[in-house]
Amino acid sequence: MTLNDYQVMAMRTKPQYKDFKEQIDNACLGLVGEVGEVVDIVKKWLYQGHQLDRQKIGEELGDILWYIALMADALGITMNDIGQQNIKKLLERYPNGFETNRSVHRKEDSN
Repeated sequence: MTLNDYQVMAMRTKPQYKDFKEQIDNACLGLVGEVGEVVDIVKKWLYQGHQLDRQKIGEELGDILWYIALMADALGITMNDIGQQNIKKLLERYPNGFETNRSVHRKEDSN
């Protein structure tokens, strides 16, 4: 399955929004909520003696992916385009893989 295939299949389950703003709002709030659920699982593991629930984190990551697809859909961009743009940025930033020095002294930070 490609990212675009996922986006098409996932958007079969999106609600009917009254306008662009409502879809963007729901995507943003949904992303924050789902990321918060991942953070809560990790917090419980780090500080409350819980086992790290990898399966639950995986489920939450799926929900995060759904909200990313929702945002992309609202903006009229494809998930493949998002992935390709991100890889291009990472290759430019870290052509030899991650390097701490390149992270600390990123080009966009030196303007």
